[in-house]
Amino acid sequence: MTIQQSLIEKIRLADRQGANALLDAWATEHGYERLISDVLDPTLLLIGEKWCASGAMTLAQVYIAAKVTEDVLNKIISMRINPSESHPPKGPVVIGNIEEDFHALGRRMVGTFLRAEGWIVHDLGNDVPATVFVDKALEVGARVIGVSAMIMTTALNIKMVRQEIDSRGLTGRIQLAVGGAVFCVSPGLVGEVGGDGTAANALAVPDLFNRLWRQSVEKEAGA
Repeated sequence: MTIQQSLIEKIRLADRQGANALLDAWATEHGYERLISDVLDPTLLLIGEKWCASGAMTLAQVYIAAKVTEDVLNKIISMRINPSESHPPKGPVVIGNIEEDFHALGRRMVGTFLRAEGWIVHDLGNDVPATVFVDKALEVGARVIGVSAMIMTTALNIKMVRQEIDSRGLTGRIQLAVGGAVFCVSPGLVGEVGGDGTAANALAVPDLFNRLWRQSVEKEAGA
């Protein structure tokens, strides 16, 4: 049985403590940084597919998965950040799941790491229309919008955010970060939906947002 299968079994049994022990043991050998890319990301993809496509996962089990993910994130953040250090606010950003997408775990992971790095995160939640993303970005002065989607059918809805940004004359001024499990298995999808960039996992998102923010500033300065 793979580590992903073992983790899903713990989640099925609502064994949060056992799931955490399993992940701690794996991370002790392989490292917590790899825990996200090698274990959590593929496991959350499987859970999302089982819940969405076949109903094999219950809402209660998805809740346990979310709490286990939260436990892991808190551990990673506590190891990455010195409590004596404070990160000055870097600026406002907007994140959310695109319209018709309800897979919140990945987005919550992203929000957690962004806040830990000093970003002011405006999380719009699930099933967010394209117009709402752009309206919120303009309201709070965000230069980066992060849009999440778990599966291909909903990821294609991100095209509407790209169209909304461009139609308002905000191309380059508002950068579009895209993410979710489907982007890891379909690298060309970023360009297809009009994204300005993506990250391999939640750990890499702060660096992506740093880069996109700089691109926005440079675009505005050169306009």
